[in-house]
Amino acid sequence: MSYPSALHDVLDHVIGPAGELAYQEGKFPRTAVTALGRAGLLGLTCSAEPAGGGTDLALAAEVVARVLPVCPATAAVLQSHYAAAAVVEAYGGGWLRGEVAAGRHLCTLAVVEDGVGGAVGSTARRTGGVVALRARKRDVVAAGEADSYVWSSPPVASDGGLTLWGVPAHATGLFVPARATGAPLASATSTVVADPVRVPAEAMLGADGEGSEILVGAVLPWLLELCGVVGSDALHPSLGALARSVSGTSRTGDGQAFAASAAMALR
Repeated sequence: MSYPSALHDVLDHVIGPAGELAYQEGKFPRTAVTALGRAGLLGLTCSAEPAGGGTDLALAAEVVARVLPVCPATAAVLQSHYAAAAVVEAYGGGWLRGEVAAGRHLCTLAVVEDGVGGAVGSTARRTGGVVALRARKRDVVAAGEADSYVWSSPPVASDGGLTLWGVPAHATGLFVPARATGAPLASATSTVVADPVRVPAEAMLGADGEGSEILVGAVLPWLLELCGVVGSDALHPSLGALARSVSGTSRTGDGQAFAASAAMALR
């Protein structure tokens, strides 16, 4: 089945009914996310080997655009998932990439601090092969529902910039504070707290201190593509906050210029 046909079926039989429930009761659209995974739409932009769709950002943006009027909550989840999946595809381990590609793993971004932008308030302390991450992230889509978070912290050893991590949702020390319910929060957008969460040093995505450049290279192109298809008003607010945050933390001139232009486009 082609991706347009698969999406049509999922929209008609699953996302539509799930969207009604999300709107009326403010419930996370779990059945819609599961159906998108089984139809190959969560792994759409992952490598075709062994299980991904191997498509480009333009098709993923079209998927979001078609889902948006039917279920805005599901569209918000897809926006953050595809952005996080771009980082995982480029820098994640083989098992994680395979799970995302196969549609069995929902990932999301946790990179905007609950406070002033950048990595203010976060800490990353390494002891042997374990790193303790302490932070409070805001506007995390699918908080408590995703399988893992692309998480930002200050560098462990280098000076300046950010470092990215793949943090499993089940990791000890990670929790989502109690949140209100209702239709506007059906995407499970909330704060996620690490107090602290301990991850193996191998959970680092990319090199220490190069997280801003990774976000510029992997995530911001997706946001700009998405902005061009659905318009900036339809983007989740945390994505605009991400662009503005990266524009202030990127250490290279090219990265700062690109992130700043993205932040302007997403306002």
